[in-house]
Amino acid sequence: MTINQADLLKKLRLITLEAQGLNHKKPFGSGKLAVLSTLQQLGYVQIDTLSVVSRAHHHTFWTRIPDYQPQLLEQLVAERQIFEYWFHAASYLPMQDFRYALPQMLSIKNGESRYFKADPQVMHNVYDKIRIEGPQKARDFESLSKSNSSWWNWKPTKIALEQLFMQGDLMICARNGIEKVYDLSERVLPSTINTTPPTAFEYAEYLVKTYLRAYGFTTIKQITHLKKGQILRQNVEKILSQMLEDKIIQKFEGNEIQTIYVRTDLLEKTYNTDHSNLCLLSPFDNSIIHRERVKTCFDFDFRLECYTPQAKRKYGYFCLPILFGDVFIGRVDCKAHRKSAQFELIHLHIENTEIDIALWLIPFLKTLHRFVLFNHCQSIYISRISPIELSSTIHEFIKNGWDNIQFENETLTIK
Repeated sequence: MTINQADLLKKLRLITLEAQGLNHKKPFGSGKLAVLSTLQQLGYVQIDTLSVVSRAHHHTFWTRIPDYQPQLLEQLVAERQIFEYWFHAASYLPMQDFRYALPQMLSIKNGESRYFKADPQVMHNVYDKIRIEGPQKARDFESLSKSNSSWWNWKPTKIALEQLFMQGDLMICARNGIEKVYDLSERVLPSTINTTPPTAFEYAEYLVKTYLRAYGFTTIKQITHLKKGQILRQNVEKILSQMLEDKIIQKFEGNEIQTIYVRTDLLEKTYNTDHSNLCLLSPFDNSIIHRERVKTCFDFDFRLECYTPQAKRKYGYFCLPILFGDVFIGRVDCKAHRKSAQFELIHLHIENTEIDIALWLIPFLKTLHRFVLFNHCQSIYISRISPIELSSTIHEFIKNGWDNIQFENETLTIK
């Protein structure tokens, strides 16, 4: 297929939004089954403990499932349909993919990869306590060592728990808020789950298919991100070569883009280019977690600045990217003040001013309205808007038009 680079990038944007479920109101349906379908499509959803607004994993599901509530995720964990482990970070994964976590578990257990330096005797004691007494939280243990010179100042039992978890002897069977509850893996895993470690080729095939399913296109660099070993890369190249031969994917390369591999079925599909779906994305959302991909395809340079010293921040502590159609129009630094039930827009940055504000403002306010309710807040406070010339327009519209917007559920006050 011959296609110029501008048209290719436009197509890639539409393909990845389709694969990510960001160009429809209910791409995966509703309810608990939609949560499982979303996770199976995306391959994983990253867990994060930051709670400036609703935590990243809940936010990511909410973006794609209008009626999402955290208890739906908790139910799937209790039903053993999903599990926690490491993808590129701590994540929820479909239980059906458990065997593909085994290579990393075994590598850690065999000492080939080392994340923690747990005391073997403490590990033995921790494992036995859970085996005999049942599921335990970290605070259920009293430190079995007098040493406090632990990694991140964790007590030795916490380090032992994490080591046992990372090497696959324990699994997280539930969470109380963000607090983990551990149990023996043999008691958590369903009897029907395949626990045979994949071959090196099967593991590479899993990664290739996961990325192509979740994004519609991929690169070798993305598939092997944080995954070491020449054997993996060689297997990935073999699999992509066979898929090219079978016309399952097509290959594109150019001066300004890496060599990419695109699913043929999505490349040939006709997309609605007039849709105006608007999303407030988590900084950890799967669609933007690969910053290079977002920069190349969407010309949007996104960095999470909460780990950047305040004086060096350009946009704010915890900005949410604003996606309108297939264009990132800006970002908003915000915070849910839960005690006062007030949701603050600390700084709303609109970067793409070429798109008429009349097109995106009402969809933005409707999405914001839903998100504020999801964060259990009852009012919205706008502290700052950039560029400054948009501030009066937005404030005037809110003042005169807010009550005329047809919102779902109850209406919030806005200041």
